[in-house]
Amino acid sequence: MAGYLDQYGAGDERRERRNRWFIIAGIATVVVLIFGWFLYGWDKSEVVREPHIARLVQRIRHRSQEGEVRQFLDAIRARQFEAAYKIWGPNKDYPFNKFMEDWGQRPIGAYEITRSRTCGSGVVITIDLQKGQEENLWVQNSDRTIGFSPFAGGCPAAR
Repeated sequence: MAGYLDQYGAGDERRERRNRWFIIAGIATVVVLIFGWFLYGWDKSEVVREPHIARLVQRIRHRSQEGEVRQFLDAIRARQFEAAYKIWGPNKDYPFNKFMEDWGQRPIGAYEITRSRTCGSGVVITIDLQKGQEENLWVQNSDRTIGFSPFAGGCPAAR
């Protein structure tokens, strides 16, 4: 026959286990939120002292915009100018013949994306084309069209 005190303390063990899982889940949630804020909310990757970490944050944060620029530059390298112009985002202010003047005779060899930074409604991506020749390209966030950066030397500081 079961005694009165046989189940004494069983509820306390379950409560302690549950509370321990709540604490672990809370700490994990805070860590994930801080990491997510660091990657997507805090656009101060150039403040990070270690350049490799800053570049890693930029790559993660702007991966789709950098992918568009890589696709564009690869099309230029392959001499597929019509495809590159479609990626660029054709408009009446920048006809295909003007595009060919700017990109048709430019030899694109090995290139490296050295920096990307959010600026207003787009991303300014700095590319080292060859022999230290840099080009700043603008990728519009809404439709992923590419253009020359409207900002000389990167994005102006936010006010």
